[in-house]
Amino acid sequence: MVSAVRRGTSFRTAARRFRVSLRTVQVWVARAEGQRLDRVDWADRPPGRRTASNRTPPRLEARVLALRHELQEHDILGEHGAAAIRQALVASGTAAVPALRTIGRILERHGALDHRRRVRRPPPPPGWHLPAVAARHAELDSFDVIEDLKLAAGPLVDVLTGVALHSSLPAAWPLVPASTSHILPCLVAHWRTYGLPAYAQFDNDTRFQGPHQHPDVFGRVTRLCLQLGVTPVFVPPREFGLQNAIEGFNGLYQAKVWRRFHFAVLAALESHTRQYLAARIQRLAARLGSAPARRPWPASWHWQPAQLPAGCVLFIRRTNDRGEITLLGHTGLLDPAWCHRLVRAEVDLAAAEIRCFALRRSAPDQQPLLRVLSYCYPRRDLQPRIPNADTCQ
Repeated sequence: MVSAVRRGTSFRTAARRFRVSLRTVQVWVARAEGQRLDRVDWADRPPGRRTASNRTPPRLEARVLALRHELQEHDILGEHGAAAIRQALVASGTAAVPALRTIGRILERHGALDHRRRVRRPPPPPGWHLPAVAARHAELDSFDVIEDLKLAAGPLVDVLTGVALHSSLPAAWPLVPASTSHILPCLVAHWRTYGLPAYAQFDNDTRFQGPHQHPDVFGRVTRLCLQLGVTPVFVPPREFGLQNAIEGFNGLYQAKVWRRFHFAVLAALESHTRQYLAARIQRLAARLGSAPARRPWPASWHWQPAQLPAGCVLFIRRTNDRGEITLLGHTGLLDPAWCHRLVRAEVDLAAAEIRCFALRRSAPDQQPLLRVLSYCYPRRDLQPRIPNADTCQ
């Protein structure tokens, strides 16, 4: 290559001929400049010393490793980390004691570290706690409430938010206040416009689940879902990952709507929210088309607040230290070996039973049945408690 260039061949022609880069030709020609080819050092190594001048001497590295083994086997404290090794070197009067980080690098270089690197497992698929949703056979709508947003010339405002898991279909309603009586018409209007999902997910807020002070209580939101053939799902808010979709949309709404503009009255916030949702839905047109299909709104449906149809209500719960689960005001034993673990409890009102399935993020596709508990819902006559029930028609 260098000989070809000296005979008059251009650098680029030599590079194409020997199938190397132009920079390679330039480097070797520069190294052989002014020398006979048989006297050029053709060694392919960087210039300078073969070992760094500041590298720890091999004898000192061996001393560090031997001292670690000695401390591990014979020291009364049993401490044999980098700090203990450096302290022992200082106590023994060793000259030029290496720094703490240098000792750590010596141990790491020779594989003498006890710790194991954390195994990073892939996250479970979205909606993994519901097999049909994880397989993209069904859609899931999640709902939550952003509380106590202060208008400039008005009261505190709550915002009911919603988002679909697969299509990311957004929804938001500023409410004063976000009570159950105001939430129900919003859900009906949203599902009447865009269709019914297979599942609707909420947290344990009493506005969604119903009062907690009495056992065997199914709130009006649960009754609405069952009357429409939508399976309600209640998840604890502090469980990592189950509420990611709605929490992400809550942050997006506050960042792109609430914090960007000044709203003096509720009407201004409602108007801007509608504009934002319309633009967001237009942006998500392609994703909306590829999402699981939603069922059409039933033509002859009427809201009956006191009716609790036969269906399934799902609860995601975590067992206690005895493998027990608390649900609907009752505590039952599932499995003593399944302590502090997630469980999907399916309350089947038609079959009068509760099916409990084990959930693990490391194996989301394996959800074995732990136990079937008998459950009989105490039927009682309930009076409608919605002063504006006509708005749900």
